[in-house]
Amino acid sequence: MNVHAAVATVNPPFRAEHVGSLLRPAELLRQRERFERGEIDRDALTVAEDQAIRDAIRLQEQLGFKFVTDGEFRRRSYHSFFYRQLGDLSIDTIGGADAVGAKDGGGRGAQPMALIRSRVKWTHPINGPDVAFLKANSERLPKITIPGPCALHFRGGDAAVTASAYKDTDQFWSDTVEAFTLELKSLADAGCSYVQIDETAFAKFGDPDVQASLAARGDNWSELIDKYIAVTNRVLRAAPPNMRIGMHLCRGNRGGHWHAEGSYEEVAERLFNALEIPFYFLEYDTPRAGSFTPLRYVPARKHIVLGLVSSKSPVIEDKAALRSRLEDATKFVPLDRLSVSPQCGFASVDTGNPVTPEVQKRKLALVCELARDIWSDT
Repeated sequence: MNVHAAVATVNPPFRAEHVGSLLRPAELLRQRERFERGEIDRDALTVAEDQAIRDAIRLQEQLGFKFVTDGEFRRRSYHSFFYRQLGDLSIDTIGGADAVGAKDGGGRGAQPMALIRSRVKWTHPINGPDVAFLKANSERLPKITIPGPCALHFRGGDAAVTASAYKDTDQFWSDTVEAFTLELKSLADAGCSYVQIDETAFAKFGDPDVQASLAARGDNWSELIDKYIAVTNRVLRAAPPNMRIGMHLCRGNRGGHWHAEGSYEEVAERLFNALEIPFYFLEYDTPRAGSFTPLRYVPARKHIVLGLVSSKSPVIEDKAALRSRLEDATKFVPLDRLSVSPQCGFASVDTGNPVTPEVQKRKLALVCELARDIWSDT
Protein backbone atom coordinates (compact mmCIF):
# COMPACT_ATOMS: atom_id res chain seq x y z
CA MET A 1 0.00 0.00 0.00
CA ASN A 2 1.32 3.43 -0.90
CA VAL A 3 1.20 5.10 2.51
CA HIS A 4 0.26 8.80 2.46
CA ALA A 5 -0.67 8.56 -1.23
CA ALA A 6 -4.19 9.80 -0.66
CA VAL A 7 -5.04 13.45 -0.16
CA ALA A 8 -6.39 14.71 3.16
CA THR A 9 -10.14 14.93 3.58
CA VAL A 10 -11.72 18.25 4.53
CA ASN A 11 -15.37 17.19 4.34
CA PRO A 12 -17.17 14.09 5.59
CA PRO A 13 -16.53 11.27 5.55
CA PHE A 14 -13.21 11.64 7.31
CA ARG A 15 -10.41 9.06 7.27
CA ALA A 16 -11.15 8.11 10.89
CA GLU A 17 -14.84 7.66 11.56
CA HIS A 18 -17.11 6.10 14.12
CA VAL A 19 -20.77 5.26 13.75
CA GLY A 20 -22.10 7.45 16.55
CA SER A 21 -23.30 5.67 19.66
CA LEU A 22 -20.98 5.27 22.64
CA LEU A 23 -21.20 3.30 25.86
CA ARG A 24 -23.40 5.11 28.36
CA PRO A 25 -21.40 5.96 31.48
CA ALA A 26 -22.44 3.99 34.55
CA GLU A 27 -23.40 7.17 36.39
CA LEU A 28 -25.71 8.26 33.58
CA LEU A 29 -27.43 4.87 33.58
CA ARG A 30 -27.83 5.15 37.35
CA GLN A 31 -29.40 8.59 37.05
CA ARG A 32 -31.73 7.38 34.31
CA GLU A 33 -32.88 4.55 36.59
CA ARG A 34 -33.52 7.10 39.35
CA PHE A 35 -35.53 9.21 36.93
CA GLU A 36 -37.65 6.23 35.93
CA ARG A 37 -38.35 5.52 39.61
CA GLY A 38 -39.39 9.13 40.14
CA GLU A 39 -36.45 9.94 42.42
CA ILE A 40 -35.16 12.81 40.24
CA ASP A 41 -36.91 15.11 37.78
CA ARG A 42 -36.27 15.70 34.09
CA ASP A 43 -34.05 18.72 34.77
CA ALA A 44 -31.75 16.66 36.98
CA LEU A 45 -31.54 13.93 34.34
CA THR A 46 -30.69 16.54 31.70
CA VAL A 47 -27.83 17.82 33.86
CA ALA A 48 -26.44 14.27 34.03
CA GLU A 49 -26.85 13.83 30.27
CA ASP A 50 -25.16 17.14 29.55
CA GLN A 51 -22.10 16.26 31.62
CA ALA A 52 -21.82 12.79 30.09
CA ILE A 53 -22.01 14.25 26.59
CA ARG A 54 -19.36 16.86 27.38
CA ASP A 55 -17.07 14.06 28.55
CA ALA A 56 -17.78 12.11 25.33
CA ILE A 57 -16.98 15.19 23.26
CA ARG A 58 -13.65 15.63 25.07
CA LEU A 59 -12.81 11.96 24.44
CA GLN A 60 -13.45 12.28 20.70
CA GLU A 61 -11.42 15.48 20.52
CA GLN A 62 -8.57 13.93 22.52
CA LEU A 63 -8.40 10.91 20.21
CA GLY A 64 -8.31 13.08 17.10
CA PHE A 65 -11.69 12.76 15.42
CA LYS A 66 -12.57 15.73 13.21
CA PHE A 67 -16.24 15.51 14.16
CA VAL A 68 -18.17 14.86 17.37
CA THR A 69 -21.40 13.05 18.21
CA ASP A 70 -23.33 13.11 21.47
CA GLY A 71 -22.93 9.35 21.80
CA GLU A 72 -26.73 9.12 21.49
CA PHE A 73 -26.76 9.56 25.29
CA ARG A 74 -30.24 11.08 25.39
CA ARG A 75 -31.81 8.08 23.63
CA ARG A 76 -32.56 4.52 24.64
CA SER A 77 -31.73 3.29 21.15
CA TYR A 78 -30.67 4.68 17.80
CA HIS A 79 -34.17 4.35 16.34
CA SER A 80 -36.81 4.20 19.10
CA PHE A 81 -36.58 7.83 20.24
CA PHE A 82 -36.70 9.21 16.71
CA TYR A 83 -39.76 7.33 15.55
CA ARG A 84 -41.67 8.05 18.76
CA GLN A 85 -41.39 11.74 17.88
CA LEU A 86 -43.22 11.05 14.60
CA GLY A 87 -46.35 9.49 16.11
CA ASP A 88 -47.64 6.51 18.02
CA LEU A 89 -44.95 4.33 16.53
CA SER A 90 -42.92 1.54 18.10
CA ILE A 91 -39.80 0.10 16.52
CA ASP A 92 -38.29 -1.98 19.30
CA THR A 93 -37.89 -5.65 20.08
CA ILE A 94 -41.04 -7.41 21.19
CA GLY A 95 -40.42 -10.35 23.49
CA GLY A 96 -36.82 -9.52 24.35
CA ALA A 97 -33.52 -9.72 22.53
CA ASP A 98 -32.29 -13.17 23.52
CA ALA A 99 -29.89 -14.65 21.01
CA VAL A 100 -30.34 -18.01 19.37
CA GLY A 101 -27.31 -20.20 20.01
CA ALA A 102 -25.43 -17.33 21.62
CA LYS A 103 -21.95 -17.99 22.87
CA ASP A 104 -20.52 -15.19 24.99
CA GLY A 105 -23.12 -12.81 23.60
CA GLY A 106 -22.34 -13.54 19.96
CA GLY A 107 -25.44 -15.25 18.56
CA ARG A 108 -28.33 -14.22 16.36
CA GLY A 109 -30.64 -11.91 18.29
CA ALA A 110 -34.34 -11.31 17.93
CA GLN A 111 -35.19 -8.94 15.09
CA PRO A 112 -36.93 -5.78 16.38
CA MET A 113 -40.60 -5.50 15.39
CA ALA A 114 -42.65 -2.41 14.53
CA LEU A 115 -46.11 -1.30 15.60
CA ILE A 116 -47.71 1.57 13.66
CA ARG A 117 -50.69 2.96 15.58
CA SER A 118 -50.84 6.40 13.95
CA ARG A 119 -49.84 8.19 10.78
CA VAL A 120 -46.23 9.30 10.48
CA LYS A 121 -46.09 13.06 11.02
CA TRP A 122 -43.26 15.50 11.76
CA THR A 123 -44.38 18.17 14.24
CA HIS A 124 -41.16 19.59 15.71
CA PRO A 125 -37.37 19.44 15.37
CA ILE A 126 -36.16 16.11 16.72
CA ASN A 127 -32.37 16.43 16.69
CA GLY A 128 -31.98 20.20 16.36
CA PRO A 129 -31.33 20.66 20.10
CA ASP A 130 -28.59 18.01 19.88
CA VAL A 131 -26.89 20.03 17.15
CA ALA A 132 -27.07 23.16 19.29
CA PHE A 133 -25.52 21.39 22.28
CA LEU A 134 -22.66 19.95 20.22
CA LYS A 135 -21.94 23.32 18.61
CA ALA A 136 -21.96 25.01 22.02
CA ASN A 137 -19.47 22.53 23.43
CA SER A 138 -17.07 21.84 20.56
CA GLU A 139 -15.60 23.62 17.58
CA ARG A 140 -15.55 20.34 15.64
CA LEU A 141 -18.18 19.36 13.13
CA PRO A 142 -21.35 17.97 14.74
CA LYS A 143 -22.50 14.67 13.31
CA ILE A 144 -26.12 13.65 13.77
CA THR A 145 -27.31 10.07 13.36
CA ILE A 146 -30.89 9.20 12.46
CA PRO A 147 -32.62 5.94 11.51
CA GLY A 148 -33.43 5.40 7.87
CA PRO A 149 -36.82 6.09 6.29
CA CYS A 150 -37.38 2.37 5.63
CA ALA A 151 -36.49 1.09 9.10
CA LEU A 152 -40.08 1.11 10.33
CA HIS A 153 -41.45 -0.77 7.33
CA PHE A 154 -38.62 -3.34 7.35
CA ARG A 155 -39.56 -4.33 10.88
CA GLY A 156 -43.26 -4.79 10.15
CA GLY A 157 -44.04 -4.81 6.45
CA ASP A 158 -47.26 -3.76 4.79
CA ALA A 159 -49.25 -5.65 7.42
CA ALA A 160 -47.99 -3.36 10.18
CA VAL A 161 -48.65 -0.29 8.04
CA THR A 162 -52.27 -1.19 7.29
CA ALA A 163 -53.12 -2.84 10.62
CA SER A 164 -54.71 0.32 12.03
CA ALA A 165 -53.16 3.59 10.84
CA TYR A 166 -53.26 3.39 7.03
CA LYS A 167 -55.53 2.09 4.32
CA ASP A 168 -52.68 1.86 1.81
CA THR A 169 -48.91 1.95 1.90
CA ASP A 170 -48.51 4.77 -0.65
CA GLN A 171 -49.79 7.28 1.91
CA PHE A 172 -47.44 5.80 4.53
CA TRP A 173 -44.45 6.28 2.24
CA SER A 174 -45.50 9.84 1.35
CA ASP A 175 -45.87 10.70 5.04
CA THR A 176 -42.49 9.14 5.81
CA VAL A 177 -40.69 11.04 3.05
CA GLU A 178 -42.30 14.30 4.17
CA ALA A 179 -41.33 13.70 7.81
CA PHE A 180 -37.71 12.97 6.96
CA THR A 181 -37.55 15.93 4.58
CA LEU A 182 -38.78 18.29 7.28
CA GLU A 183 -36.36 16.88 9.86
CA LEU A 184 -33.39 17.25 7.53
CA LYS A 185 -34.42 20.83 6.81
CA SER A 186 -34.69 21.54 10.52
CA LEU A 187 -31.23 20.07 11.05
CA ALA A 188 -29.82 22.33 8.35
CA ASP A 189 -31.56 25.30 9.98
CA ALA A 190 -29.87 24.34 13.26
CA GLY A 191 -26.46 24.40 11.58
CA CYS A 192 -25.97 20.69 10.91
CA SER A 193 -24.21 19.74 7.69
CA TYR A 194 -23.28 16.11 8.47
CA VAL A 195 -25.94 13.42 8.84
CA GLN A 196 -25.61 9.65 8.99
CA ILE A 197 -28.67 7.58 8.08
CA ASP A 198 -28.73 4.17 9.76
CA GLU A 199 -30.54 1.90 7.28
CA THR A 200 -29.50 -1.59 8.26
CA ALA A 201 -32.00 -3.45 6.07
CA PHE A 202 -29.81 -3.39 2.96
CA ALA A 203 -27.07 -5.40 4.71
CA LYS A 204 -29.59 -7.99 5.89
CA PHE A 205 -31.21 -8.82 2.54
CA GLY A 206 -28.41 -11.24 1.66
CA ASP A 207 -29.25 -13.55 4.58
CA PRO A 208 -31.36 -16.58 3.50
CA ASP A 209 -33.09 -16.59 6.91
CA VAL A 210 -34.07 -12.94 6.49
CA GLN A 211 -35.24 -13.61 2.94
CA ALA A 212 -37.40 -16.48 4.23
CA SER A 213 -38.92 -14.40 7.02
CA LEU A 214 -39.77 -11.62 4.56
CA ALA A 215 -41.36 -14.15 2.21
CA ALA A 216 -43.40 -15.55 5.10
CA ARG A 217 -45.00 -12.16 5.65
CA GLY A 218 -45.64 -11.72 1.92
CA ASP A 219 -42.64 -9.62 0.87
CA ASN A 220 -40.33 -10.36 -2.04
CA TRP A 221 -36.93 -9.32 -0.69
CA SER A 222 -35.57 -8.29 -4.09
CA GLU A 223 -38.58 -6.09 -4.85
CA LEU A 224 -38.25 -4.59 -1.39
CA ILE A 225 -34.70 -3.46 -2.19
CA ASP A 226 -36.00 -1.49 -5.17
CA LYS A 227 -38.80 0.02 -3.06
CA TYR A 228 -36.42 1.07 -0.30
CA ILE A 229 -33.98 2.60 -2.77
CA ALA A 230 -36.79 4.58 -4.41
CA VAL A 231 -38.08 5.86 -1.06
CA THR A 232 -34.61 6.81 0.19
CA ASN A 233 -33.85 8.60 -3.07
CA ARG A 234 -36.99 10.71 -2.61
CA VAL A 235 -35.64 11.81 0.77
CA LEU A 236 -32.15 12.48 -0.58
CA ARG A 237 -33.41 14.55 -3.52
CA ALA A 238 -35.39 16.77 -1.14
CA ALA A 239 -32.52 17.17 1.35
CA PRO A 240 -30.73 20.51 1.85
CA PRO A 241 -28.15 20.83 -0.95
CA ASN A 242 -25.16 21.52 1.31
CA MET A 243 -25.81 18.63 3.67
CA ARG A 244 -23.41 15.68 3.55
CA ILE A 245 -25.44 12.49 4.07
CA GLY A 246 -23.96 9.02 4.38
CA MET A 247 -25.57 5.66 5.09
CA HIS A 248 -24.54 3.12 7.68
CA LEU A 249 -25.34 -0.55 7.11
CA CYS A 250 -24.87 -3.46 9.49
CA ARG A 251 -26.39 -6.80 10.35
CA GLY A 252 -27.56 -6.03 13.86
CA ASN A 253 -25.76 -4.78 16.94
CA ARG A 254 -27.56 -5.35 20.23
CA GLY A 255 -25.75 -6.42 23.36
CA GLY A 256 -23.09 -8.15 21.27
CA HIS A 257 -25.72 -10.07 19.29
CA TRP A 258 -26.45 -9.78 15.56
CA HIS A 259 -29.57 -10.13 13.42
CA ALA A 260 -28.27 -11.36 10.06
CA GLU A 261 -25.29 -12.68 8.15
CA GLY A 262 -24.25 -12.86 4.52
CA SER A 263 -22.39 -11.01 1.81
CA TYR A 264 -23.35 -7.68 0.23
CA GLU A 265 -23.20 -9.44 -3.14
CA GLU A 266 -26.94 -9.78 -3.74
CA VAL A 267 -27.60 -6.09 -3.10
CA ALA A 268 -24.31 -4.46 -4.10
CA GLU A 269 -24.97 -3.40 -7.70
CA ARG A 270 -28.23 -1.63 -6.84
CA LEU A 271 -27.03 -0.42 -3.45
CA PHE A 272 -23.97 1.33 -4.82
CA ASN A 273 -25.41 2.58 -8.12
CA ALA A 274 -29.18 3.07 -7.90
CA LEU A 275 -29.08 4.52 -4.39
CA GLU A 276 -28.15 8.20 -4.65
CA ILE A 277 -25.99 8.43 -1.54
CA PRO A 278 -22.35 9.56 -1.77
CA PHE A 279 -20.76 7.41 0.96
CA TYR A 280 -21.42 4.25 2.93
CA PHE A 281 -20.38 2.91 6.34
CA LEU A 282 -20.09 -0.85 5.80
CA GLU A 283 -19.84 -3.58 8.41
CA TYR A 284 -16.72 -5.63 7.70
CA ASP A 285 -15.44 -6.74 11.09
CA THR A 286 -16.18 -10.49 10.81
CA PRO A 287 -16.50 -13.12 8.06
CA ARG A 288 -20.28 -12.81 8.48
CA ALA A 289 -20.08 -9.79 6.15
CA GLY A 290 -18.38 -11.71 3.36
CA SER A 291 -15.47 -10.54 1.23
CA PHE A 292 -14.64 -7.17 -0.31
CA THR A 293 -15.55 -8.48 -3.78
CA PRO A 294 -18.97 -6.72 -3.87
CA LEU A 295 -17.09 -3.41 -3.71
CA ARG A 296 -16.32 -3.86 -7.39
CA TYR A 297 -19.71 -2.25 -8.03
CA VAL A 298 -18.82 1.01 -6.21
CA PRO A 299 -18.73 3.82 -8.81
CA ALA A 300 -15.83 6.26 -8.94
CA ARG A 301 -17.86 9.09 -7.44
CA LYS A 302 -18.54 7.28 -4.16
CA HIS A 303 -16.61 6.73 -0.90
CA ILE A 304 -16.54 3.71 1.42
CA VAL A 305 -15.95 3.71 5.17
CA LEU A 306 -14.76 0.22 6.09
CA GLY A 307 -16.03 -0.95 9.47
CA LEU A 308 -13.03 -3.13 10.28
CA VAL A 309 -12.93 -2.72 14.07
CA SER A 310 -15.54 -4.61 16.09
CA SER A 311 -17.70 -2.79 18.62
CA LYS A 312 -19.09 -6.16 19.78
CA SER A 313 -15.90 -7.89 20.91
CA PRO A 314 -13.47 -6.87 23.68
CA VAL A 315 -10.52 -8.18 21.64
CA ILE A 316 -8.32 -5.32 20.43
CA GLU A 317 -7.55 -5.74 16.75
CA ASP A 318 -4.00 -5.96 15.43
CA LYS A 319 -3.11 -2.81 13.52
CA ALA A 320 -0.96 -4.67 10.99
CA ALA A 321 -3.86 -7.01 10.24
CA LEU A 322 -6.14 -4.01 9.71
CA ARG A 323 -3.63 -2.47 7.30
CA SER A 324 -3.57 -5.73 5.39
CA ARG A 325 -7.34 -5.77 5.14
CA LEU A 326 -7.34 -2.20 3.89
CA GLU A 327 -4.84 -3.19 1.23
CA ASP A 328 -7.14 -6.05 0.18
CA ALA A 329 -10.00 -3.56 -0.19
CA THR A 330 -7.93 -1.35 -2.51
CA LYS A 331 -8.21 -4.09 -5.15
CA PHE A 332 -11.77 -2.82 -5.61
CA VAL A 333 -11.82 0.77 -4.31
CA PRO A 334 -8.75 3.04 -4.41
CA LEU A 335 -7.21 4.23 -1.16
CA ASP A 336 -8.25 7.83 -1.68
CA ARG A 337 -11.91 6.77 -1.52
CA LEU A 338 -11.60 4.69 1.65
CA SER A 339 -11.86 5.42 5.37
CA VAL A 340 -11.91 3.27 8.52
CA SER A 341 -14.24 2.92 11.50
CA PRO A 342 -15.78 0.44 13.90
CA GLN A 343 -18.47 -1.64 12.17
CA CYS A 344 -21.26 -0.14 14.29
CA GLY A 345 -21.82 1.88 17.43
CA PHE A 346 -20.81 0.67 20.86
CA ALA A 347 -24.34 1.02 22.22
CA SER A 348 -27.13 0.75 19.67
CA VAL A 349 -29.28 0.39 22.80
CA ASP A 350 -28.44 2.08 26.07
CA THR A 351 -27.34 -1.12 27.81
CA GLY A 352 -24.43 -1.28 25.37
CA ASN A 353 -22.23 -4.00 23.97
CA PRO A 354 -20.08 -6.37 26.09
CA VAL A 355 -17.01 -4.12 26.09
CA THR A 356 -15.62 -1.80 28.75
CA PRO A 357 -15.12 1.96 28.42
CA GLU A 358 -11.37 1.35 28.31
CA VAL A 359 -11.75 -1.14 25.43
CA GLN A 360 -14.00 1.34 23.62
CA LYS A 361 -11.37 4.06 24.02
CA ARG A 362 -8.59 1.77 22.76
CA LYS A 363 -10.61 0.74 19.72
CA LEU A 364 -11.49 4.33 18.84
CA ALA A 365 -7.84 5.30 19.31
CA LEU A 366 -6.82 2.44 17.03
CA VAL A 367 -9.08 3.78 14.28
CA CYS A 368 -7.46 7.22 14.55
CA GLU A 369 -3.94 5.79 14.69
CA LEU A 370 -4.57 3.65 11.62
CA ALA A 371 -5.90 6.65 9.71
CA ARG A 372 -2.89 8.76 10.66
CA ASP A 373 -0.49 5.99 9.69
CA ILE A 374 -2.04 5.53 6.27
CA TRP A 375 -3.20 9.00 5.29
CA SER A 376 -1.29 11.29 7.74
CA ASP A 377 -4.77 12.56 8.47
CA THR A 378 -7.87 11.59 10.42
